[in-house]
Amino acid sequence: MRTLSLGISTCPNDTFIFDAMINGKVDTRGLEFNCMLTDVEELNNNAFEGKTDITKISYHAYAGVADSYILLNSGSALGFNNGPLLVAAAKTRPSSLKGKKIAIPGKYTTANLLLSIAYPDLNEKYEALFSDIEDLILRGDVAAGLLIHENRFTYEDKGLHKLVDLGEEWQRQTGMPIPLGGIAIRRELGKEIAEKVDKILASSIDYAFNNPGSSYDFVSKYAASMDRDVIQKHIKLYVNEFSRDLGARGREAVRTLYNMAADLKIIHAVREDIFTGH
Repeated sequence: MRTLSLGISTCPNDTFIFDAMINGKVDTRGLEFNCMLTDVEELNNNAFEGKTDITKISYHAYAGVADSYILLNSGSALGFNNGPLLVAAAKTRPSSLKGKKIAIPGKYTTANLLLSIAYPDLNEKYEALFSDIEDLILRGDVAAGLLIHENRFTYEDKGLHKLVDLGEEWQRQTGMPIPLGGIAIRRELGKEIAEKVDKILASSIDYAFNNPGSSYDFVSKYAASMDRDVIQKHIKLYVNEFSRDLGARGREAVRTLYNMAADLKIIHAVREDIFTGH
């Protein structure tokens, strides 16, 4: 049995799709996984340091580690109408925020990359844990904030106002699903291991879809602050056909994101061979 280190976020979409793989509900083909669950920006930073064999990673962060990691076809968070939200305490135009402090859930999150693409003049940014951003806005510590994960379901209840859905903005410009996060594996592990892990994860996702109640205890353990309805909304929003397999359209969306960001000189051009099996 070979053990690989695995890093995933505590968000319900990750725990839902990885449950069967981590907890022995599917055949792991002679592999076992030493799993760490944490915030996605910590996962990004761990990837920069090469600490993890397999990791959830923001597509923004992946651009900086493409020489060391390759993307799996399974496990991604893409989709429509599920992008990060720019919100504030009062309704205003995003352009009015120029020179004002905006809370972001991490420098290397895809949310920050999308904000930089859509509104390059909004560059006074304050990094914070994603779950703290609503409170930062409410206290007046920042003028606005970028929400990801389950906070897109709670901000209205706290009296905050959506200024723009960056997913809608992306879709308006490209007509493509919005690439948020993927699963990457160290290149040095080799093609055989990468393809094996890809198949294990695909079978874990199939198991999750076919046995939707099976993962609930594992998911709820790491989503203690969410009620069941929010958990289900979160999973429905971020787990879809692109999670099972990026496919040609998903891969094109990721490439488009990198090309747009490189054209704006936000990132360096990303190498061609970034997908397992392609």
